[in-house]
Amino acid sequence: MDRAQLPLNALRAFEAAARHLNFTRAGLELCVSQGAVSHQVAQLERRLGTRLFHRLPRGLALTDEGHALVPVVADAFDRVAATLDQYADGRFREALKVGVVGTFATGWLLPRLAAFARAHPGIDLRISTNNNRVDLAGEALDFAIRFGDGAWHGTHAEPLVAAPMSPLCAPAIAARLKTPTDLVHEPLLRSYRADEWARWFDAAGVAVPVLRGPIFDSSALMATAAAAGQGIALAPPSMFARELAAELLVQPFDIQIDAGRYWLTRLMSRPESEAMARFRAWLTDESEAGATQGSNTGVFIGLGHPDLTPSS
Repeated sequence: MDRAQLPLNALRAFEAAARHLNFTRAGLELCVSQGAVSHQVAQLERRLGTRLFHRLPRGLALTDEGHALVPVVADAFDRVAATLDQYADGRFREALKVGVVGTFATGWLLPRLAAFARAHPGIDLRISTNNNRVDLAGEALDFAIRFGDGAWHGTHAEPLVAAPMSPLCAPAIAARLKTPTDLVHEPLLRSYRADEWARWFDAAGVAVPVLRGPIFDSSALMATAAAAGQGIALAPPSMFARELAAELLVQPFDIQIDAGRYWLTRLMSRPESEAMARFRAWLTDESEAGATQGSNTGVFIGLGHPDLTPSS
């Protein structure tokens, strides 16, 4: 069908009727009468040469042809509506969808977002968080910030921020910790990666104790439990700078295990838009600026993983 001949009013009536399965409720949504909706749908059916609804005594039911048409029409209207929303303040704002592993979102990205918004007012940044499991294609993400080795199939990965891990705990617990051996007598909060504490104790030169205690799927949640005095977390201090500055958490020892790096990732098949390029450049500049400001200078060893579920 020629684009100029598209029956837009009839398609709107059909889409609303398909959602409500009722001409009256569709008319209320569209601010027209039930008869007007029924008339528009009937015109569309005549134009297509097929029935889209079964008219029932108490409503409507989609025919097979109607079921086939609904998702196409709904998606088209959703996309138009989303684009028009980008003009809400009188100028175009390009949407940018970014999935972020939760620890990085709260500990590094969120404190910097106001600066990004000031520098790039034309970008509508949309953030969703995860526990390091992300589907770029399935979630229609432009970027995902995640932790790992940078090797994800079909994905371009750009290194951002390293995140070595060290014990973190409440001040009351830290006060009774004199040497790394003292940790053996404290509750040790754990992730699903069973080797993290073992490798830290190896780095400290201490025999690995029998590990018991709650297991968390989020470093942020584990650090919250540690701040509440429920035990000692093994987490990246760089992601909890605010809590450390406020003395909600304390890093009792300098010994750290090298936990690798956060990466900015996108599908190789996804062309980089102008908004993506600007966000990537800003993020890279911010991570490099943070690296030059210095960090804790403890002992580093091995590889760890501050975000607790496996990379995908």
